[in-house]
Amino acid sequence: MEVLSINIDKVFYDNLLKNLFTDPCEVKYWDGEIKQYGVGDAQFRIEFIEPIAKSEIINDPSLAFGEGYMFNKFDIVGNVQKVLESINNNQEGFMNQKKPYVKLVKILSNSIRKAKEDVQFHYDIGNDFYRLWLDETMSYSCAYFKSPEDDLFQAQKNKVSHILRKLNLQPGQTLLDIGCGWGELILTAAKAYQVKALGITLSTEQYSRVLERIKNEELQDLVEVQQIDFRELKDRTFDRVVSVGMIEHVGKGNINGYFSAVKSLLKEDGVSLLHSITSYDGVGTNSWIDKYIFPGGYIPSMHELVSLITANKFCLIDLESLRQHYTKTLEHWAQNFEHALPEIEKMKDETFIRMWRLYLNSCAASFHGGINDVHQFLFTNGANNTWPLTRAYIHA
Repeated sequence: MEVLSINIDKVFYDNLLKNLFTDPCEVKYWDGEIKQYGVGDAQFRIEFIEPIAKSEIINDPSLAFGEGYMFNKFDIVGNVQKVLESINNNQEGFMNQKKPYVKLVKILSNSIRKAKEDVQFHYDIGNDFYRLWLDETMSYSCAYFKSPEDDLFQAQKNKVSHILRKLNLQPGQTLLDIGCGWGELILTAAKAYQVKALGITLSTEQYSRVLERIKNEELQDLVEVQQIDFRELKDRTFDRVVSVGMIEHVGKGNINGYFSAVKSLLKEDGVSLLHSITSYDGVGTNSWIDKYIFPGGYIPSMHELVSLITANKFCLIDLESLRQHYTKTLEHWAQNFEHALPEIEKMKDETFIRMWRLYLNSCAASFHGGINDVHQFLFTNGANNTWPLTRAYIHA
C-alpha cells in the first residue's frame, strides 16, 4: 500500500509540475528520480526530501508550499526569488488559481490587544536580529533609490528625506508618526526641520530603542515616543501625520477606522502621508504569510485606500508608486540576510532561517512581478489652498 501511495503521489506531482513554472527546471524526487520540466536548459532545481501530502496542496497551496520549504520537505537549488517569480508569472498555473475554500484574508477587526500581539509576533524577535540585515538606520520599509548605485543606507536616508519633503514641514510644527519603527523618521524630522515629533509603536523592542536614541541624541525637547495603539491617542492634534508601512497590520476591518483616527488627529488644513503596500487583486494576503509572518495583516488595494481617503473627506493631492524601489530594497535585505547567516545561525534555528529566506524572496518576487505595489498617498484635511502649486518644492 505504501508503494502504491508513493506512485500515486508522483503521478499527482508530475501533473502539477508540468504547468507550475514558466521556466524550464529540473526536479529530483524523494526516491532519487530526476525529471526535466519545460524545454531548454534548466534554470533551477527542486529537490524533494519527502512528499508533501496531496490533500495539503489541494486544500491550501500557499500554506503547503511555505511549510514544505520551511520544514525542509523540499529544497531549492538556485535563486529562490527567480523560482518564485517563475511560479507567479504562470497565471494559469495551479498556485495562481483562486479557490473559494482557501482562507485568504481576515475580515474581522483586530482588537487593540490582538493588534499588539500581532505586531510583537513579528517585530519583537530581537533588535539584534534585525540589526544584522537592515541598514544602519534600522529602517524596515521600502527605501528610495535616487540612483541604482545607491547602497541601502543611502536609499533609506533618501526615503526619509523624500517623505519629509513631501510633508513640507515648517519649524515649530507638530508631527505624528503612526508606527514609528526604530525612530529614524521622527529623529530626522526634529533635527532637520525643528518640528516637535511624536512616534507611537506597539513593539516593545522598538519603543525601547527609540527611547535610547532620543536620550543619546539629546532630543528630549523635540521628540517623544509612546507604546500605544493609534486608537488610544486622544485629545491631541497635529500639523502633520505620517504612517510608513503600518496600515498593513491593522486588518481589513480597521482600515476605515485608521482614516477616522487620522481625521480626528489632524488639524484643519493639516497634511498626512500614508506609505502602504498595496495589491491589485484585492486578495489581501495569503495563509502562509498570515500564519507565520504577519498574523492579522491585510494588504489593501490602491482603489480601496483612495476610496477611503475620499470617503473621509480628505483631499488627495499626490500619489506615487515605489514598486521598483521595494524590489531593490527586498533584494538588498535578502542578500544581507544570507551574508549574516553565520551570526543568525547563533540566534535562530534552521526552520526560522528557511522561513525568513522564503519570506524575503517571495516579497521581492511579488513586487518585481507587479503582484504587489507600494504607494505613497498625500492628502489634506480640507482644501488647504496654501499648498504649493507644483511638486517642485519636493525636489528643491
